[in-house]
Amino acid sequence: MNRFKRFAPLIVLAGVIALIFAMGWNRYLSGADFHAFKDANYILCLLILMAVFAVLTASVVPGVFFVTITAGYLFGPWVGGISTSIAATVGALIVYAVARSALGEALRQKAERDKGMMQKVCNAIDRDTFWYVLASRLAVVVPFHMINIAAGIMAVRLGPYTIATVIGLLPAHIIYCWIGARLNELLMTNPNPDFQALFGQFWAPMAGVFVLAVVLPFGLKGLQKALGRKTTA
Repeated sequence: MNRFKRFAPLIVLAGVIALIFAMGWNRYLSGADFHAFKDANYILCLLILMAVFAVLTASVVPGVFFVTITAGYLFGPWVGGISTSIAATVGALIVYAVARSALGEALRQKAERDKGMMQKVCNAIDRDTFWYVLASRLAVVVPFHMINIAAGIMAVRLGPYTIATVIGLLPAHIIYCWIGARLNELLMTNPNPDFQALFGQFWAPMAGVFVLAVVLPFGLKGLQKALGRKTTA
């Protein structure tokens, strides 16, 4: 099951791209219309997208992944990636604030009773906030909202938590927005691509997703084990 979760981003991404072109929906996606509206209302569109992203992140509603792809489609990998990373951090801070408030009392009590993963995350984030949050955001070895809740429960310092969240989210968001930007290029130049054209556009960002979803978690776990052996030696 854990292996499947690591490959889930790749599977979902490949499925969405294949579905768009298999159903012929790409013929109805007018990139020119989208971009004309965005160019005429650039700041407004960016702020609306960030607001939607922050709300979806805070409310744990499915669909954030597709908003990230849309951000890349409209704004490119850099503006899209940075803006969605900031918006996701705002959403994470909302959950953090809820966990620290009176509404989070039930969460704190549950964490105290729970001797499983939540308790381990709380202990780890309290011990070394910046590096634990950074590693967890980069490799997604811990569910996104579990980190937010644990940070609020333990009332960790806001500065390290916020900075680590933004930095840790950037690589994944830039890669996903890169995919959106490539989709935009493909629809503009070749509305009915063959497999070779699809592969040529998406192999590099898909490789980036593979590194983030599979290679990096294994690398971090290996490093953690190596450091553990050194400290016990």
